[in-house]
Amino acid sequence: MYGVSGTGAVVGEEWGARAARSRALAVLRVRGRALGLAVLPAAVAVVLYAGGVTGHFTGSGWDTARWVVTVLAVLVLLAATAVALVVARARPAATPTVELSESAAPDLYRLVRDLADRLDVPAPSAIALTPDCDSWLEDRTHRTHRVHHKQVHRTSDGAGAAPVLVIGSPFLWWMRVAELRAVLAPVVAGTGPAAHPDIAAARRFVRGLDAAVAVPETPGLDPFRRLGAHGVGQVARVLLRACRGHAGEMERGVAAAGSERAQAVDYGVRIVAQEQVGLAYAGWDRLLTRVALPAWRMGRWPAKLDAGVVSALTELSRRDRLADGFSSRLGERPACDLLEEPGAVDEATSLLAARLFHGGPAEAGPDWSPVEWSQYPEEVVDRKWRTDAARLHEVLNWLGVADSAAGPSTAPDGPTLTRVMAHLSVAPSAKEQPPADASDASDASDDPDDLSALDDEPQATPAADALAGALSALLAREEAAREARAAATAAEAAKTAAVAPSATTPHLAVSGPDGPLPLFPLQPPRTGRDLLADHVTAMVCCAAVDTAEAAPGLDWLDGPALIVGGERASDLGPRVLALVEDGDPEPLRAWLARTGVRPEKPVRLV
Repeated sequence: MYGVSGTGAVVGEEWGARAARSRALAVLRVRGRALGLAVLPAAVAVVLYAGGVTGHFTGSGWDTARWVVTVLAVLVLLAATAVALVVARARPAATPTVELSESAAPDLYRLVRDLADRLDVPAPSAIALTPDCDSWLEDRTHRTHRVHHKQVHRTSDGAGAAPVLVIGSPFLWWMRVAELRAVLAPVVAGTGPAAHPDIAAARRFVRGLDAAVAVPETPGLDPFRRLGAHGVGQVARVLLRACRGHAGEMERGVAAAGSERAQAVDYGVRIVAQEQVGLAYAGWDRLLTRVALPAWRMGRWPAKLDAGVVSALTELSRRDRLADGFSSRLGERPACDLLEEPGAVDEATSLLAARLFHGGPAEAGPDWSPVEWSQYPEEVVDRKWRTDAARLHEVLNWLGVADSAAGPSTAPDGPTLTRVMAHLSVAPSAKEQPPADASDASDASDDPDDLSALDDEPQATPAADALAGALSALLAREEAAREARAAATAAEAAKTAAVAPSATTPHLAVSGPDGPLPLFPLQPPRTGRDLLADHVTAMVCCAAVDTAEAAPGLDWLDGPALIVGGERASDLGPRVLALVEDGDPEPLRAWLARTGVRPEKPVRLV
């Protein structure tokens, strides 16, 4: 069943499978040694009692030894039983996915089963999608996974069920059917080694230990149970360190066996398809960080991310000569045609992506609604610009900045771009003012030990520093309030689901004990200078839309874009940085004059 050819050879005929089985036995030997160590005091107690019965170990000293060893054996057995129960019952981490029933993707299930037949391996028990550019097999035979995902496994025997095939959702939209089959062949081939009893037992043992390590972090434990969980976690860590190397080599052997077995299936197509994997990853990462993230921060989630990756990769193919010709494949049948309702699946994976990468709610609501790509410029880009502009002027009001350079005022004339530029501009005389002691400055510049002259990092003006600090503080308060609302919504949703679980949910996301959402933040926290530049750019864009023939737009690779005269204004960023970092308004003022933007006119805010 697990041989390379159709002769029914065992797994050991493949060198990779033989190496995997050897390492699996090493992992099981670690488990056996731990079990032997646990029963050792009991074995010694049995020997002592047997010696007393036969008359070899008599006397008060032997009686004391028997009692001491018996108490020690009972304590060790109780501790070992507790560890074994926790390891067996702890819920292993599972990847959050969108599960596909066979009725939702009959053609995809048929393709995978045909691929398994050609590879002479067991077919995966189910198929699930993840918003990532990767594919793998995941064992969900643990009883907690079977309770929460009854449709995943078709057998009631968890030990005998095949693993679940997890497919990256961008692959279905970007790849063609033949390319998807070629990419999945080595992954599906891994079900053969996974079915071997020794490898399956070793994997269950390692997953149980990994889950036991996380048990002390489980919320709701009383102090006594948490103390016991910490003890169990320490034992699990020791066992994990003992079998970590063997487990890693076992997985490498399984991967090598799957790759070896898949050599005979679509090998030529697989070489071409691997190029598409790298391209899909680049386009997906760009789409999430540049396009989806601004929408998520606005409380909107793009409902067709997978369809958007096709547009992003097509645009990348148009711009990048290395990707030239890739878009010509779009005339072939896409793999998403294997789904019955691609739109519904795309919406489900898009919502899951927002949860994983941004920490959004699990369901749509008043403050978390979907947005279509056709509505993105108006619903996200324009709203983001005006929200940032309103926040910028709110901070200026708080700082007491007037609409002109005349001086501070508690009642500014209006939200104009001139007000922002006047506040951030530095007078030429101030920028060109020589140091108080020119000779000291010259001596300092000639000092070989003085490294300050080598610092090329641009220094913001005092006005920009103060404005950036105030913006950072305001955004931090807004983010804290947003997280508090999200946590309250999640708690309420969990309580409602526990009382009345929905039976009509089209998909079910699996959440393992991997920490709070987002599991994979896309970007590090932005600096105050970056925030200030973003807000000034938003103010310029609002002025351009309101006073010139400009419009918000969407660039598939760079996100929100300002469209001036039918073309993207790609030269605005350096001019804003000159104002923010150097206090020089002239480059931006020249751009405004060339595009017909009137900075003295008030703009419309949210």
